[in-house]
Amino acid sequence: MISVEEALEKILSYVDVLGHEKKPVLNCLGQVLAEDVYSTIDIPPLDNSAMDGYAVRAEDTRGASRSSPRELMVVGEIAAGSIPREEVKSGTAIRIMTGAPLPKGADAVVQFEDTDEANRKLSQGSLSQIGIFCQVENGFNVRYKGEDIAARELVLKKGKTLRPSEIGVLASVGRATAAVIRRPIVAVLATGDELIGADQPLAPGKIHDSNSYTIAAEILRYGGIPRILGIGRDLIPALTEKINEGLNADMLITSGGVSLGDYDVVKDVLKERGEIALWTICMKPGKPSAFGIIKNGEKKVAHLGLPGNPVSSMITFEQFARPAILKMLGKKTLVKPSIQAIIEGNVKNTDGRRMFARVMVTKRGGQYRARLTGPQGSGILTSMTKANGLAVIPENTKGVMRGDIVKVQMLDWSEDELLEE
Repeated sequence: MISVEEALEKILSYVDVLGHEKKPVLNCLGQVLAEDVYSTIDIPPLDNSAMDGYAVRAEDTRGASRSSPRELMVVGEIAAGSIPREEVKSGTAIRIMTGAPLPKGADAVVQFEDTDEANRKLSQGSLSQIGIFCQVENGFNVRYKGEDIAARELVLKKGKTLRPSEIGVLASVGRATAAVIRRPIVAVLATGDELIGADQPLAPGKIHDSNSYTIAAEILRYGGIPRILGIGRDLIPALTEKINEGLNADMLITSGGVSLGDYDVVKDVLKERGEIALWTICMKPGKPSAFGIIKNGEKKVAHLGLPGNPVSSMITFEQFARPAILKMLGKKTLVKPSIQAIIEGNVKNTDGRRMFARVMVTKRGGQYRARLTGPQGSGILTSMTKANGLAVIPENTKGVMRGDIVKVQMLDWSEDELLEE
């Protein structure tokens, strides 16, 4: 057996960042930018108003207050998207909408709430004059040309993960498409004669295939494109045929067939078609895992063989497949965030392997606390639905006792679950 760290290092050494693709910016969400993006325009393109109000000369508001308003003549109105024709001269103001270009002569904007506009509309019905209730300084409520982005400025660097804010920036500089690291296609194959599809009636001795769905969902969650191949039977010819279907993908993930049983034949196919880089890892659950390369002509496809038990499959995916997918995507952070928490139950570790215990983390009294989700059998998939973290019990310990501090690898950061109790 090799350590979790050694296994991860070896797996990551076999995968590389993928090539790039050009696509519509909205479809790039979550992907890594493969180019530097420079702006060809200023944003905003012109000095403009940050408020609905009146464009004025700041000096005309000196000493203004509600008890002593400064009265200015209204000489025009500017809507957003229009170009001002009038000029603000001493003693005058122009009614202006948010985003509208600042007219010549104006250097500040007084919002409607700081004028007597409402009263004048009620009493006079017209706005030939306006009373200003506050003194403002030069630049008040003005957004200046290029204050967000200047022409020829580098706005987004290559390697940046595109969030909604970056998508908006791309659109704001007139980029309808972007070059991003493409998403890896990951083929998913569940193996075992006992498996049947989720849509089939359950027969004696059979179980529904859940691994294909959980693994595919994990691939989607972390940015890959899953390709479900179905179920591979426990015979080398049948399994080889199924595996061949997945060799045009960037990675193949199988579940089951990598243990020591008579019908665990995935490792045999690996030996025949390529090389096994590792087999069995010092972890619980997840010990019977394998990784290697399957040859497809000149192409080599990374293959990760996960255990068949559903919890083991999910946990080994988190430790190894997830970082590999993120590396292929060009992401820089490959590990889950971890916290220190007080464990609220005893956890035994009897066989010298690193244990990943399913826990629910909450926060009480300013301290994270972790409680076991219940029985920790590797076939109890519902234990994962109750968990938002994995308590890491080191391989060189006999376990932990209630009240001990443990490292917890967070699976999710749900605000509802982490609220102070």
